[in-house]
Amino acid sequence: MNLATLDDKPVAVAAPAEAAVGVPLALLVANPRNPREALGDLSDLQSIVKRQLQPCLVVSAKGYLALWPEDSEKVGDAQYVVVNGCRRLAAARKFGRTDLLVVHDESVASSRGELLGAAVDENIGRQDFDIIEEARAVDAVVAEYSSTREAAKARGWTHGWISQRRALLKLSPAMQAALRAGDLAVRDARRLARVPAEEQVAVWRAEQEAAERRKKEEAERRKLAAQQPAPAPASEPEADSVVTAVTTSADGSDPSTGGEGSSSVVTAVTTEEEGRGVPAPRQDAPLASGGEAGAAVAQEGRAFDRSGLPWADPEAFHALLLREMRLENRVELTKLLIASNTAAREAASSS
Repeated sequence: MNLATLDDKPVAVAAPAEAAVGVPLALLVANPRNPREALGDLSDLQSIVKRQLQPCLVVSAKGYLALWPEDSEKVGDAQYVVVNGCRRLAAARKFGRTDLLVVHDESVASSRGELLGAAVDENIGRQDFDIIEEARAVDAVVAEYSSTREAAKARGWTHGWISQRRALLKLSPAMQAALRAGDLAVRDARRLARVPAEEQVAVWRAEQEAAERRKKEEAERRKLAAQQPAPAPASEPEADSVVTAVTTSADGSDPSTGGEGSSSVVTAVTTEEEGRGVPAPRQDAPLASGGEAGAAVAQEGRAFDRSGLPWADPEAFHALLLREMRLENRVELTKLLIASNTAAREAASSS
C-alpha cells in the first residue's frame, strides 16, 4: 500500500507493524526527541537513493503529540514521526529520494519512557553515538519512570549501567569535552565524576602529570638496564673426563728407581671420554732440576711408574695437586672422586 495514493487526506490507520510501506517524505518528520544532537556524515547512506536496506520505525503524529503537545510546531503537518531512522530520513532528503519504507508501531507511543527508550536502543553501541548524548538520553528515559530500577526492568538495562552513564553528567563542561574528544577514558571519567566539579580539571591534570612522570622513570630504568654489561654465562661443565697425574724423572728415567739425587716432574693430563681429544700435557717447572727432559718425556706420552707419588700422605698429595695442576683439572678430579665414592656406596648397599 502506497500512502501517496491517498492524496492529502489524513491517515488515521497506518500499515500493521509486520508490513513496510512506502511513505512520501512530505508526510514524515524526524523525532524531535532524538537523542542524537548531530546526524554526522551521511555519505555512508548515499546508496539509499537506489535501495533502502532497513525500514524506519514510525508512530503517528497524533500519538506523538499526545505525549509531547509542546512539540506541535516541530511536528507541523507531518503524519508520522520517525522514531528510528532519522539519519535515513535525512539522507533520503539530501540525496534525492522521494519516499521511505516505514513500519508503523503505535505501541511505541504508549508512554514517553517507551518512545525515548526505543530511540536510545537504536543508537546504543554505535561508534558514532556520542557518549554524553547517550548519557543524557538514558537520563531522560529514567526520568519518565518512577525509579531507576523500574526503568532498568522496562528497558532491559542493568541498574549499574544506568548509574555509570548518568554519572557522566556530573562531569564539568571541560571534562565532558575531554571525554567526547577521546582524551579522557570512560573509566577515568566515572572516577572524576565523584570529585566536585570545580576540582575535576585540577585532579585530572595532576593524574596526567603523575602518569607521565612514572612513564619517564620507567623509560629511564630500562635505559640504564640496557647499558649494564650482560652477566657472563655460567660455564657449563665439560664432558666427562679423566685426570691423570703422570710422574716422570727429570732425565726421563723411571722415578721409582731413582736415587737420592733424582728429581721429578708431575704433569696433569686431562682426557675426554670416548677419545674425543687429548689436550696437550701441562709442562710445568719440575720439582727439581732437569725439568726440560721430564717435560719432553711427558709430551711424548710414554707411560711411567706412578709409585713415586705420595699416595700414603693425603696432605702431601693434596699439596702436590695444588702446586702442579690447573684449577679446572682439580675440579674435574674432585668430581670424579665424588662420583667414584657415590658409586662405591651404592654398590655396597645393594650387596
